[in-house]
Amino acid sequence: MRVYKILSFSVVVLLITVVFVGGVTIPAAAQYDTMQYRYNAAHAGDYSPLAGPVASNGQLKWGLTTGSVVLSSPAVSNGVVYVGSDDGNVYALNATTGMKVWNYTTGGEVYSSPAVSNGVVYVGSENNNVYALNASTGVKVWTYTTGSAVLSSPAVVNGVVYVGSNDYNVYALNATSGAKVWSFTTGSAVLSSPAVSNGVVYVGSENNNVYALNATSGAKVWSFTTGNSVLSSPAVANGVVYVGSENNKVYALNASTGVKVWNYTTGGGVYSSPAVVNGVVYVGSKNNKVYALNATTGMKVWNYTTGGEVNSSPAVVNGVVYVGSNDYNVYALNATSGAKVWSFTTGAAVLSSPAVVNGTVYVGGYNSNVYAIGNEAAATSQGATPGFEVVLAFIGLVFVGLVIAVYAVKTYRY
Repeated sequence: MRVYKILSFSVVVLLITVVFVGGVTIPAAAQYDTMQYRYNAAHAGDYSPLAGPVASNGQLKWGLTTGSVVLSSPAVSNGVVYVGSDDGNVYALNATTGMKVWNYTTGGEVYSSPAVSNGVVYVGSENNNVYALNASTGVKVWTYTTGSAVLSSPAVVNGVVYVGSNDYNVYALNATSGAKVWSFTTGSAVLSSPAVSNGVVYVGSENNNVYALNATSGAKVWSFTTGNSVLSSPAVANGVVYVGSENNKVYALNASTGVKVWNYTTGGGVYSSPAVVNGVVYVGSKNNKVYALNATTGMKVWNYTTGGEVNSSPAVVNGVVYVGSNDYNVYALNATSGAKVWSFTTGAAVLSSPAVVNGTVYVGGYNSNVYAIGNEAAATSQGATPGFEVVLAFIGLVFVGLVIAVYAVKTYRY
C-alpha cells in the first residue's frame, strides 16, 4: 500500500509538471500566408504587426551570397525569405538560418520583389515574364509573358496579381491560372510597383504620370502629371496616395480624385517609395537624405543625411525606421527624432528595401548578398532555440523529481 501511494503521488506530480512544461511555449515566428513588397498591397511600409517583442540590434545573424547583385526586396512568409537576384534566380531561404530551401531560375535578372499569397510566390523577371511558383517547392505554377522586362513588383489582392511591365502596360492577371484579366497602357515603361486599396490600383510610369485604375476593369479613374519619371511606388494611407518623382518631389494626392494635397521638394530625385506610419511619411532621396514629413501638411519633421543616395524604401517598425543607402549601410533611425539607433555596413550599395519580421531586418546588397540583421533574442522568438521559460520548466521538473526521491526514502525508512 505504501509503495502504491508513493507511485500515485509521483505520477500526479509528474503529470502536473508535464502539463506545466507543455503550457510553456516558445514564442514562435508568426505565420503569415500573405506577404508583399512594402508589407501589404497598400505599400505603406509599416511592419509593426510582424515585429515581435525584440528589436534588431544591428548584428549580423546570417548572410547568403547569390550569383549577382540583389536589388530585389525580400518577402518573409511562414519562416521563409523569398528574394530575387540579378543572377536570374528566385531564392527561398530559411529565415532563421539562411540555408537555401530552393531556387528557381527564370532566365533573366530578377529586380522584382516577390509577393507571397496562398502558398504561391509571384515575381517578375527581365526575361519579360511574370512567374507563379509554389512557395514550398519552387515548382512553377504558371508564367505570363509580357512584351518587355518586368522590373515592377506584383501586388496580389482578391485573387488577382497586379504588376507593371516595360512594355508600357499595367497588367491584372488571374492569380490561380495566370490568365490576363485586363491591361492598361500608360505610354511609357512601368517600373513602379502597383499599390492597391479600396478597389483602386495606383501606379507610376516613366511618362511622368501617376495613375489610378479601377481594380476590376482597368478603367482609368484619374491621372496626375509630375515633372519627371515616376519610378517610386505609391503608398496609400487614410485616403491619400504618397509617391515620389524624379523631379525631386514627394507628392500627396487625394486617393479618390487625384487632386494634389501637397508636395515637398527634397533636393534630389525620389526613387524611394514612401512609408506612411502614425501620420508621418518616411522617404529617401538621391540627395543622400532620409526625410520624415508630416502626412497631413507635408512639413518636414526631420531629415537624416547618409553618405550616399537613398533609393531604398524605408520600413517602419515600432518607432524605428530601417532603410538602406548607397554608402553601403543599412540604417536604423529613431522615427520621432531621426537620430541614428545603429548602422550595419554591408560592403556595397543597398538599393533593396528592408523587410522586418520577428526582430530581424532582411535586405539585399549590391555585393550579391542577402542579409539577416538581428540578434540571438530575435532568433529565439522564431523558435530557433529554447526559451528562458522552457529552461525554468526543466529545472522545475528536476526539482520535483528530487522531492519525490526524498519523500520515497523517508517513507521506506519509517
